Amino acid sequence: MDGYYALIMAGGGGTRLWPMSRKDKPKQLLPLIDDHSMFKMTVDRLAPLFLPEQIYVVTGPLYAEEMRAEVPEIPSQNFIIEPTGRNSGPAAGLAMSVIHQHDPNATVAILSVDHYIAKKDTFREVLEAAYQIAQDGYIVTLGISPSFPSTGFGYIRQGKKLTKVNGFTCYESRGFTEKPSMIKASEFLVSGEYSWNSGMFIWKATRAMQEFERQQPVMSKLLQRLQPLGDTPKFDKMLEELWEQFPKISIDFAIMEGAQQMAVIPIDLGWSDVGSWASLFDVLNQDEDGNAFKGQSPDRVILDTKNTLVYSDRLVVTIGIEDLIIVDTPDALLICHKERSQDVREVVKHLNLLEKTDYL
Repeated sequence: MDGYYALIMAGGGGTRLWPMSRKDKPKQLLPLIDDHSMFKMTVDRLAPLFLPEQIYVVTGPLYAEEMRAEVPEIPSQNFIIEPTGRNSGPAAGLAMSVIHQHDPNATVAILSVDHYIAKKDTFREVLEAAYQIAQDGYIVTLGISPSFPSTGFGYIRQGKKLTKVNGFTCYESRGFTEKPSMIKASEFLVSGEYSWNSGMFIWKATRAMQEFERQQPVMSKLLQRLQPLGDTPKFDKMLEELWEQFPKISIDFAIMEGAQQMAVIPIDLGWSDVGSWASLFDVLNQDEDGNAFKGQSPDRVILDTKNTLVYSDRLVVTIGIEDLIIVDTPDALLICHKERSQDVREVVKHLNLLEKTDYL
């Protein structure tokens, strides 16, 4: 597949995975699932579909050096550094502009660094199919077949069948719905017409630039000022000067919800968005009582404990508890109910307000 590139979105702070995820070492650099970081796992499952030189990474200045050291086979210049975090819209726009400047005929798969995908072969196969569909001008999104009526994900409604490629059926997209109520989510599940929005998109770089120009003219003009500077020494300086003018907006709101010629491939990938302790719990191995354990110490005493995650490098003893998240680090201990794991980000906000920056 000529001119096919993977773009790994690897910024973000992972605040819902505090206290493991910190500013200087966020979730993408942590071995949350196995012995490798989330970043290394993301890169590894792209082979052999993408060679190292076909992989680009957009991330912040604090993380690029460690990522380069962890995956040295990716060329150093393929790491695109956003000066500060301004959400996924500007990050994607900057990276797509750089790739388009290097290869005007590029087709790019935008992928997230914090996804867990069990069916790696199927994942690479559907990316091949999406590449072919994108050659006809479509923006292809991978829609995850919903297994329950989630209120935490956005949904994509599928319309008429467009084509079938390598056994994967592609449908016209009839629009996005952000995080619905439980009643709506249940209706979506029963209808069979909806998929979870995975946040993975495959499109030609020229289509990307057209959509930014049409929907985000301010961002597009800033990118046009940067693009001629390319690989010159002036690029970083100009980027630093212009970056604060980019709006803080996600790629979904900036582009995808209003994009033309959207298509969706519903697919079961054994997928999870590892954005919280509860979602991490779901992908870890569990014992006969539904408990999951992570950490360097093999010592633990678990008595009358069910459906609980224990993440610690030292001996932890639990007695008579269930449905809890316990995360133990050298300077902080988190204990919360599984159903409240999304609220961990509020702890980070609170610590910020109290100027307890040593814990962030």
